[in-house]
Amino acid sequence: MSILGTETRSLRLPHWQVQPSPALLGLILPLALLLLWWLASSRYWMPQQILPLPSLVWHTAQQLWHSGGLAQLGISLLLLVKGLLYGVIGGALIGVTMGLSRRAEDLIAPSFYAFAQIPSLAWIPLLIVYLGIGDGLKLFLIFKAVVVPVAVHVQVGVRDVPALLRESAAVLRLPWYLRLWRLTLPAALPALLTGLRLALTAAWMTLIAVELLASSNGIGYLMVWGRQLFQLDLVFVCILIIGLTGWLMDRGIHSLDSLLIRWPRPPLAAHGRRGNTQGWAWWAQQIRRWLIPVLFIGGWSALVNSGRVNPAILPSPAIILHTAWQELLNGSLSAAIGWSLWRSLLGLLLGSSLGIIVGLLLGLWRPLEHLLAPSLAAFRQVALFAWVPLITAWAGIYDFAKVVFIALAAFLPVYLATWRGVANRSKQLDEVASTLRLSFAQRLVRLILPGALPSIFAGLRLALIYAWLGSLGAEYFMNSGIGIGSYMLGAQQKFEMAKVFAGMVVVGLLGALLSALGQRLELSASRWRQAGRSG
Repeated sequence: MSILGTETRSLRLPHWQVQPSPALLGLILPLALLLLWWLASSRYWMPQQILPLPSLVWHTAQQLWHSGGLAQLGISLLLLVKGLLYGVIGGALIGVTMGLSRRAEDLIAPSFYAFAQIPSLAWIPLLIVYLGIGDGLKLFLIFKAVVVPVAVHVQVGVRDVPALLRESAAVLRLPWYLRLWRLTLPAALPALLTGLRLALTAAWMTLIAVELLASSNGIGYLMVWGRQLFQLDLVFVCILIIGLTGWLMDRGIHSLDSLLIRWPRPPLAAHGRRGNTQGWAWWAQQIRRWLIPVLFIGGWSALVNSGRVNPAILPSPAIILHTAWQELLNGSLSAAIGWSLWRSLLGLLLGSSLGIIVGLLLGLWRPLEHLLAPSLAAFRQVALFAWVPLITAWAGIYDFAKVVFIALAAFLPVYLATWRGVANRSKQLDEVASTLRLSFAQRLVRLILPGALPSIFAGLRLALIYAWLGSLGAEYFMNSGIGIGSYMLGAQQKFEMAKVFAGMVVVGLLGALLSALGQRLELSASRWRQAGRSG
């Protein structure tokens, strides 16, 4: 017994070597921030009007619960469900149609993707004039945020039905409705749920943004009300509610995915390249692609020229293009574009640099990952625009606050992509580095960063788009100085609808160019890695 006891004691680690669990490590940062918050407020390091006591925030949350103030959240969620339903139905129909028929894709895709290139926020000044600030405005923008990712993912899912299953259905001579119900829809279901998850995040963020900017009810309006009265305890409570709601919705979609999808899911891939069409087939394809845009613009022009619509309310496409050209020549629109792009670049550099550093640290050091990852995951669940009231209260409404907000938008995708790229690095390369006794700096420069570059560039591609959208949103909510968002809001307030339309066109074109630039950079990184592997 003594020998056994001695052996048992020798196998035990000393108490200072016992590793804490990841869950306990994840609690350290929130508790430390809570303690720092309490010290800064209770000892008046910061005025309590700017940084209220945690106890006051808790008391406000209790009051909101007992007074029925959470009914504002119910109003927002009801609108979200309605817009989500309309967007899913519309996106599924568009995606299935384009996925089943190449001709339908040629006919619908150009107009649909042109519609998708204009960000949801860019529609706000225009729709306020036509729809006011009621539910119609919110439902349209939620629909816009949902229909695009759902349609794109459903199209990919339908198009990627395995060829063997298509041949089996043809051999069995299944009617079209059975093919659709038993073959196409089950094959597209994983892609649909992926698109739905992205759509839900975009819809929740869009709804909060609209309620912050133009609304008379909802959880976003409650935040604006608290900010205007400088009751930041109410703003903190609303941020916590928005984050918790976002987390519950994300977990709900994840659970639904796990419940419905019980078969191996194929990787989502781009559509296969078509063969080069020639002769009449090429001309027929071009006619299909341009048919809807030409009919739409022609009908729009004819309606305005007929006198049935007031040109001051709905200007013709020719007037919009003429106005855009004149505004570019006189410097009004070009100056607004320049300032917006400059802020986007500054915010992108700041946010992406911080994101790369944080992602590297989390990917290289597992204890730090356990320490920071839960808090960063919780931070991600809060809709981006929910931070606007706090940023404006602490940093004002001028360029510094705008750049901070843009940097926040750019930080999230870059840190996450960098973290995953570094954490998923090849273990064999780590073993080779240990065998060669490479220093940490050599490993970082020669192995870790090159292996993570494709993932980092994928994050930078998203950050480029988010920075542009963040610049537009910052100019809406912090309407000071020059910028494309301020330009559009100023034109809307003066009822200069041609300028509003011109701003929308410019925002859409610049967004498309930035997206293409990001895609080009990402492809360059991927080709570099493939070339390195083949070599």
